[in-house]
Amino acid sequence: MRVIEIQNHALLSSERAIPEPASYQVLVKVAAAGINRPDVMQRNGLYPPPPGASDIPGLEIAGTVAAVGDAVTPWRVGDTVCALVTGGGYAEYCLASAALCLPVPESLSLLEAAALPETFFTVWSNIFDRAGLNANETLLVHGGGSGIGTTAIQLARAFGAKVFISAGSEEKCHFCRELGAEAAINYREQDFVEAVLQLTQHRGVDVILDMIGGDYLPRNIKCLATDGRLVQIAVQQGAKSELNLWAVMQKRLTLTGSTLRGRDDAFKAAIAQKLYKNVWPLLESGTIKPVIHRIFPLNDAALAHALMESNQHIGKIILQVSP
Repeated sequence: MRVIEIQNHALLSSERAIPEPASYQVLVKVAAAGINRPDVMQRNGLYPPPPGASDIPGLEIAGTVAAVGDAVTPWRVGDTVCALVTGGGYAEYCLASAALCLPVPESLSLLEAAALPETFFTVWSNIFDRAGLNANETLLVHGGGSGIGTTAIQLARAFGAKVFISAGSEEKCHFCRELGAEAAINYREQDFVEAVLQLTQHRGVDVILDMIGGDYLPRNIKCLATDGRLVQIAVQQGAKSELNLWAVMQKRLTLTGSTLRGRDDAFKAAIAQKLYKNVWPLLESGTIKPVIHRIFPLNDAALAHALMESNQHIGKIILQVSP
């Protein structure tokens, strides 16, 4: 099978044997794979795959089941699925845990379905499970134009929350407002702290989803309302910052964060079940839909990474593996 390997921080086409599924796995003939920031970090040597995972990048796929393991009952050869994987997505065939596969919503193509797993698992796990976002609360999303951001806007809105976002261009801000954000703050032109406090009559927001890190931490603390929750899911501007613990104590804040790739299948399967129950009906009805910026052929994976690193995209970047 054709795969894209990481060699000396570059993405190169290669050939490998088609893997065989273990008892709990399915083998998927990949139609499309999503590009995610962790893929770029892995290519740069900053995010190695967990033990036992494929060294081939790619954390989400969609395609057709080509073979099933001995213990797999819910899936059959020929089923169309999308799946969260720990690696191996940039290939013509990929192994996935059967418990982390979800049916492709009838309203979506395989190319669109490949944009679902990584972002939807991440957003649900962090905004709803960890931060406990409720209806009528307010969510601030940094990086609103990203795949995570566009997913968070739609899901939070669908479940009754009000969403503010920050982004680095007026184009992204406009898109996010059209998608359902109550307000969009261009951080290149406005201080997002001042903007958020003005938007909330100095109350602050209930939840912040942050993938920036660095000096955003003390600014996020200022943006949070009493009993507010900050969820850190990436640190694009650095992992270290100063924290005023007195502010945390006074406002009874919760600071948390997570990574998803290294969690076990049981944890991820629980998220999959919640998504299938709560979110898949919204996808089927067209209430929410993945935002796709551009689709590249598999051999152009390097160009896809360059686009992601440029931060010029809005929504997801997809690799088309097979027609």
